[in-house]
Amino acid sequence: MTVHYDMTGKNVFVFGGTSGINLGIAQAFANAGATLAVASRNPEKVAAAKAQLSTRGQAATGYNLDVREPQAVADAIADFTAKHGPIDILISGAAGNFPALAANLSPNGFKSVIDIDLLGTFNVMRAAHAHLKKPGACVINISAPQSQVPMMAQVHVCAAKAGVDMITKTLAIEWGPEGVRVNSIIPGPIDGTEGMARLAPTEAAREKVVRSVPLRRMGTPDDIAQVCLFLASDSARYVSGAIIPVDGGWVAAGVKM
Repeated sequence: MTVHYDMTGKNVFVFGGTSGINLGIAQAFANAGATLAVASRNPEKVAAAKAQLSTRGQAATGYNLDVREPQAVADAIADFTAKHGPIDILISGAAGNFPALAANLSPNGFKSVIDIDLLGTFNVMRAAHAHLKKPGACVINISAPQSQVPMMAQVHVCAAKAGVDMITKTLAIEWGPEGVRVNSIIPGPIDGTEGMARLAPTEAAREKVVRSVPLRRMGTPDDIAQVCLFLASDSARYVSGAIIPVDGGWVAAGVKM
């Protein structure tokens, strides 16, 4: 049974919220009545997400930006909060990935993923801090199984996402006295996402992934969104510094791809 959360009056900013898992998260908060902002690099996706989310209740705001550019991130957050007030829920989910064995991975390729996933997360956290509701704000970083389990052809993502989880734990300590909670969610294999299309491009690869999940299915964006809603609710008011796999037991099984 799905729990129905009421986010009416909450200001929610989802970085990377124009496709895949992050769009699913934004949709769930829009359905719950929140005031939404989403941001990503692709202007067409930003426009489409803004239109889609605005039909679900509150009007949504969209920003076309790159999380690798700290001033662009800061400007978007300042604009949104000037119009709507402090951020109640901040979700940082922008990410980059492509399979590449370390011996074949260029320094620039490694750097690009580090810059998007790790530096981008820091840029979002740093820019948002002054605009978070204190006390009461909830920050959620979208991590990945690669932060916990080493995977072939994923050295760049393993390094970046392990760093993201340490940002989460560190900021939970630093921002806790201000009444701000910071957590990470680790999505498992999520069907219909660009990430899974890259990591499991064939039907045989998909079947292998499903067999490797103890619950024997891929997840959905809504599986992740429901945990985000929980973390943003009063039911999770004492949860901070947690790294939470939402993966059907995948990380627990120590999966390697």
